[in-house]
Amino acid sequence: MPKRLLGRMGLLSTLKSQFICHLIICYVFLASGILINLLQVCTLPVWLVSKQLFRRINIRLGYCIVSQVVAVLEWWSCTKCTLYTDPASHLLYGKEKAIVILNHKFEIDFLCGWTFCERFGVLGSSKVLAKQELAYVPVIGWMWYFLEIVFCKRKWEEDRTLVAQSLQKLRDYPENYWFLLFCEGTRFTPEKHQASMQVAESKGLPKLKHHLLPRTKGFWVTVQNLRGTVSAVYDSTLNFRNNEKPTMLGVLNGKKYHADLYVRRIPLELIPEDEKECAAWLHKLYQEKDSFQEHYEKTGCFPGCDMSPPRQSWTLINWIFWSCVVLYPLVLMLTHVISSGSVLTIIVAVVVCSAASVAVRGMIGQTEIGKGSKYGNREVPPNNSKGSS
Repeated sequence: MPKRLLGRMGLLSTLKSQFICHLIICYVFLASGILINLLQVCTLPVWLVSKQLFRRINIRLGYCIVSQVVAVLEWWSCTKCTLYTDPASHLLYGKEKAIVILNHKFEIDFLCGWTFCERFGVLGSSKVLAKQELAYVPVIGWMWYFLEIVFCKRKWEEDRTLVAQSLQKLRDYPENYWFLLFCEGTRFTPEKHQASMQVAESKGLPKLKHHLLPRTKGFWVTVQNLRGTVSAVYDSTLNFRNNEKPTMLGVLNGKKYHADLYVRRIPLELIPEDEKECAAWLHKLYQEKDSFQEHYEKTGCFPGCDMSPPRQSWTLINWIFWSCVVLYPLVLMLTHVISSGSVLTIIVAVVVCSAASVAVRGMIGQTEIGKGSKYGNREVPPNNSKGSS
């Protein structure tokens, strides 16, 4: 490779690792996100006229927010995502409503899930079972409210009715969506795995090496309430090549990862309707997922054909558009501050920028596995809790 090209690549890599670039990316996301949230508020009167039109508008507005994060992964980090599946199932992805079961082990597993949603045209409409606290988080949480995301409190007595009611509202949703479930209920850590396997031993269940025991009640309620609406379950197993441990900070630094995702399409009618039989079915599914991870560790790939769709330019175009919208007034303001020569104004600007940098570091820190929820650290029987993100 020519030295000049190597030099340019090295310069670009250095540029991507600079905090000022991270600050700009996060500013564009937050500023445009708040602006889009305000636009979503303005769509509330539309609900009174046409619920389906309200939904379609908010699907597009939601896409404007979430696709920015996908753009960072695909175009800034240039992370490659490979899909392993069978050709017959591949033809149906994006053309039907489905429940997606994804393992929850990596800091950016949700990002990889969003990437495949984007490539099959369901990013703006996709759903997730999320903890209630996220509903109050600006940008993402507020966007989810308008997209009718299903929230749970992780208290089964309250969630049983609350979640069922929210799911019933999705039965007439106008566009195809993927409903994401992290059935393990929390992100995998050695401590949570140890506690989970103690529960497995006490209940006579086979132990898992790469997963926590699934929380079966949330899955059963989701399947039962979406029967007749959802066509299939997509059993999805994610891993990264070369034993990589990807982080959000690594993505912002422009580090390139390679994700592999194995997806099996399971028609919904094959899943038992009885709660106990459904729970047994889910436990068996996770034993199979464990075997797929074992296969990946030994061979470096999943079974199935490489059916990876290419990345879409729309995510990059969307990011560029919103960057222009929110960066132009910022540049004008900073130019005015510097040209004014007012010491007080400059001090205020420095304080605001410092506060913004602290906020950015805090946002990045929240994606770290070590900063994750303590949910699952205790030895709680899996049937007393729910799967959520």
